[in-house]
Amino acid sequence: MKDFNYYAPTEVVFGENSEEQVASLVKKYDGTKVLVHYGGQSAVRSGLLDKICGLLKEGGVAYVTLGGVVPNPRLSLAQRGIELCRTEGVDFILAVGGGSVIDSAKCIAYGVCMDEDVWNLYLGKAQAPTTMLPVASVLTIPAAGSEMSEASVITNEEGDVKLGYSNNMSRPKFAIMNPRRTFTLPPYQTAAGVTDMMMHTMERYFTKDDDMDLTTDLAEAVLRCMKQAVFDVLKNPEDYRQRAQIMWGGSIAHNGLTGCGVSDDWATHQLEHELSGMFDVTHGAGLAAIWPSWARYVMHENLSRFVRFAVNVMDVPNDFSAPEATALKGIEAMERFYHAIGMPINIKELIGRNITDEEIKEMTRKCSRDYQRTCGCLKVLKAEDMEAIYRMARG
Repeated sequence: MKDFNYYAPTEVVFGENSEEQVASLVKKYDGTKVLVHYGGQSAVRSGLLDKICGLLKEGGVAYVTLGGVVPNPRLSLAQRGIELCRTEGVDFILAVGGGSVIDSAKCIAYGVCMDEDVWNLYLGKAQAPTTMLPVASVLTIPAAGSEMSEASVITNEEGDVKLGYSNNMSRPKFAIMNPRRTFTLPPYQTAAGVTDMMMHTMERYFTKDDDMDLTTDLAEAVLRCMKQAVFDVLKNPEDYRQRAQIMWGGSIAHNGLTGCGVSDDWATHQLEHELSGMFDVTHGAGLAAIWPSWARYVMHENLSRFVRFAVNVMDVPNDFSAPEATALKGIEAMERFYHAIGMPINIKELIGRNITDEEIKEMTRKCSRDYQRTCGCLKVLKAEDMEAIYRMARG
């Protein structure tokens, strides 16, 4: 069992009409002028954006707005937000949306307090910041877990490079979660979101550290619950109980709880970042396209863990005489689950065509940072391993 520090300071305000508390929460955390940051038109069409702005006004909190965040949030919009915050004297950022909006908000919050280009932070060329603007969220798309996590991921359009940066300072001050706000999510977005949150747990679950039984049991409980909940909400999008399971599950999956005492892997995420950076695909769907190939490539590093996953999460009968067969059946069961909720299981299914050798080599180059870094923990992946997995996943 690994020593660990568990830090999850975000105040969660969960339930129907929870957004009514937004102004008092901003004041509680010393916000006086807020950037309300949001995505496309869904926040506008649903009336949520107007409601949030109205509640801030009624509560005596000044604000400015900046919309336009897209999936795989762009550096250029974050840079616009940084300038807006400086010009308007913003001292608090409120993200209204999902993980992309929250990640963009975190990038802005860093950048306002930096004397250099915020992109240097994601490149690893800037010193760790000592201050940033506070961030909070009104969550509308459960998936990324950014509402409680220390991570943010940004895409630089110049070169289609997608990079992440993590710092505990960026954990949001509060997260408002009303499951009713997720009733209108399209089925594909719902399924991709659940895939993402399950992968956040699986990146911690598939490890060589087998001593922390409680953490493992918690991870398996999250995975089983999300599996069931997604089928229920795909059948009935207004199932409040299961929408609530999913909304809370996304936070639990990425606030560190399912990784206490174990080593994280994150190779599937790193490999997928190059997919979504190059092809601008939905992140959760990209994870589904990569994971089965990664799993087959690395499963012998801890075969018993893949057997446990097959039996305890995917309901595969345990053939005690053939652990490899049981592990493979678990991976196959996961592929069937992905297909059942409308997710791909390879890159061809993801982008609708065969990926070229040149594209594989370019993703490998980017993922390995010009062949200078490795990724993963269960199996440390060198550039040749990354390329092999991309080739396995091509479909």
